[in-house]
This record gives sequence, structure tokens and C-alpha cells, in this order.
Amino acid sequence: MSAPSRVAVVGAGPAGIYAADILTQLAPGTQVDLFEKLPAPYGLVRYGVSPDHPRIKRIIESLHVMLEAGRIRLLCNIDIGTDVTIEELRSAYDAVIVATGAITDIPLDIPGIELPGSFGAADFVSWYDGHPDVATTWPLDAESVAVIGAGNVALDVSRMLIKHAHTLLDTDISDNVHSGFAANPIRELHLFARRGPADVRFSPTELRELGHQHDVDIVVDPADLHGDRHIERMTKQFAPTRNVVDTMRGWAAIADSERTASRRVHLHFYQAPVAILGDDQVEGLRMERMTPDGYGHVTASGAFVDHEVQAVYRAIGYAATALPGVPFDHATRTIPHRDGAVVDDNGDHIPGLFTTGWIKRGPVGLIGSTKSDARQTVETLLDHSGRDTTAGAPDIEQLLAARCGHRIDWNGWLRIDAAEQRLGTDRGRHRIKIIERAELTTIGGGRLRHSALADGRQR
Repeated sequence: MSAPSRVAVVGAGPAGIYAADILTQLAPGTQVDLFEKLPAPYGLVRYGVSPDHPRIKRIIESLHVMLEAGRIRLLCNIDIGTDVTIEELRSAYDAVIVATGAITDIPLDIPGIELPGSFGAADFVSWYDGHPDVATTWPLDAESVAVIGAGNVALDVSRMLIKHAHTLLDTDISDNVHSGFAANPIRELHLFARRGPADVRFSPTELRELGHQHDVDIVVDPADLHGDRHIERMTKQFAPTRNVVDTMRGWAAIADSERTASRRVHLHFYQAPVAILGDDQVEGLRMERMTPDGYGHVTASGAFVDHEVQAVYRAIGYAATALPGVPFDHATRTIPHRDGAVVDDNGDHIPGLFTTGWIKRGPVGLIGSTKSDARQTVETLLDHSGRDTTAGAPDIEQLLAARCGHRIDWNGWLRIDAAEQRLGTDRGRHRIKIIERAELTTIGGGRLRHSALADGRQR
């Protein structure tokens, strides 16, 4: 078949950028337009990675190089489904790749989940990462907090909640986030996992980092680390699991008299959430103890324990949301596909429609798997027959000009990037993130004089 001449990619996070870049390599000369709903690119790396993880955020540098090469046209601040429809993109381009990711929380269906003081991890992460579509304040008013989850997101949420605000002053957080953490009265954080220490999905590095926080002690019950057959087998077979369990055993061996920090993190295992307690506000969390069978499985014991907390954060996984005009499996929260080619209810490929990233496979895998996943989708796209999009196709340039005067291109992003770095330089930091959509749009659209970019306004 002939290579596509025009392709639209929806979503400018790592998955979308990788797909766009790979396409320009495998099909040179293809015009690729990269659409993004937010005023800035980079998706979850910018708005989902904790600010105290600069090593992971450096992924932006490689993504920047891909966009800077000029083979991809960046079009930010355009909401597909509102400003432009999927149907219009499919008519105007030979192919459309959907790479919108997963940005909401998997629901937890237990009584009390809707009480004030009950939060999803995704919303909290969006707040402290300066997402332009969330409130600028967060109710950090609890002295005792519970976090439910056994993955790295649960560790991120726990670490950020327990941190002392001054330790964040070398990051890119905005002033409103720093002020929120500075007023945080937290003293105790309880992190709960349904299964045992050999079954958590903590990376050894992230777990150790939790114990390296200023003025924070980690408390683990030695009984939870008892070496049953499953724990012994897993630690012998898998080095990361051994490192995780050894780290916890080191914490468990610390005498209570040696724990003198003003804040504590308690790691709890074999407990599953049953209900959030309280009438008008979170007042506690009821957990059911789980009984391990020595083979990695647990069963409900019928014994319950109540923990007195004033806030509960659920970090049990991210979920994708449907994009208007694209099939969506609400059970798996993914787009149904075959090797990246989107299929309809009958399993037939929808011509010209493809998907990649977490919206395709679920919120699993690291950046490396995102890149290989994008390659699979692009190769599938190139294997499909070409489409004639000329007859009756909308003029995408006229459409964008008529509806999307607020769009931000690559040069607009560079203006935002420069403004954030200038704000940081004025305060002795590398960058301070600009958080308000209106301000980002003004700067990105070139409607603010360059000399005004560093006026220090932070909300």
C-alpha cells in the first residue's frame, strides 16, 4: 500500500509523541498533526509524575527533541470532541491514532466513599502537579490519613502527603501547592495493602525513597513480614521482591525508642477496605483482615479493625475515559482493538482509526513498553490499506482557523516553557509551573509581551 500522507494523533503524552515520531521514521514525508487538549504537551510526565522525581521528568527532554525536529506539528489547547470531532478528523486525515491515556481513578465501591475527605489519587496528583483544569486549593487538614493501594502511585501519594513543605522548594511546584503543603498538619499516615509484602507492586527504589524523607519514621509490624512459604519463595526467585521485603524488615527491626520524627508512616498488610466511616465527614476507615494461604492468595477472615483517620486516599489504579466517536469498553476501560487497529462491536476494523498507550492496553507498563506499544500500532497502521480522504473532506486548516483561535503551537509551548523557567530563575529554582489555563493560553498564544513573562505571578 502507499504510505498515508496525513495522520492525526490525539494526545501529546509519551504514547502520542512516540507514535508520531515512529510514524515519521517509518513513513518519511507523512504529515503528522499532534492534538492535545491541554495548553502544554507531555501528558502524564508533566501532570502525573511527582515533582520530587526530576529523574523521571527528564523524559521530557527526549520528547522535546522529537517535537523540536519539526516533523510533527503540535496543536495544543484543542479539545477533540468539542472543538473538533473524531468524525471530522477521520474525514480530513488518512488515519487517526487515539492516545488519550488514563487520567481518572478506578472507582472503589464501598460505603462512605463519597464522604468529604475521601479522595482519588488521580485528583490529588493533578492538584500537586499543577493541572490547569483542577482547583488551585486542596483540603490538607487531616492529622491522620489513610492511603489504600499497593503500587507506586500509592507510594507517591503517601510520600507527598507526609513531606515537609520546605523539601519541595527545589522542585517545579507552584506557590499555591507549596502553601497547601506548608499548612498540612499531618502526623500519621497509614498505607494499606490487601495482600502481603511479597505481592506489592512497589519498586525497590520508590519504597526506599519513602524512608529517606526528612523527619519521617516508617513503622512496620514484624508479624506482617513473617516468612511463610509464599514470601520465602518470592524473595528467593525475584530480586526486586527480595529488595522490597528486606527494606521492610529493616524498618521493622528499628526499636520504637529510636523513632523520634514528628511524622510517621505505618505500612499495613493483609487488610482490605470495607467502609469509610463518618456522618458528614471522614472519621475512620474500616478494614477487614485477610488470611494468607502461603501460596500468594488471601481470604476474608471476618475480623475487622477500625482506624481513626480524617482523610482517605484511594490509589488502586488509573482509568481511561471514553472519547466521543470512538468505541469504548467500559468493563476494561480501554478502546477495543486488534494490534492497535480500533474495532467496532462486531470486531471489524473501523477504517482509519487506531489507538496506542494506556487507552489501548490499560494503565500498565513503563515508558519503554509505551514506546514498543506505539511501534506496534504504527506498524499496524502502515499494514492497512490506504484511504481516499479527498472527496468531501473538510479543510482542516480552515476548520482550525474558524474554531480554534485559542490553539497553541510548538512556538507557543516554547514561550510557556521560557516563562516557567524565568519564574524559577527569579526564585533560585529551575522552573515554577504556571497553573492557570487562561494564563497558559495567553502566553502560548503570544498575547503577552515577552518582558512580562517573568512578572512572578503565581496563584
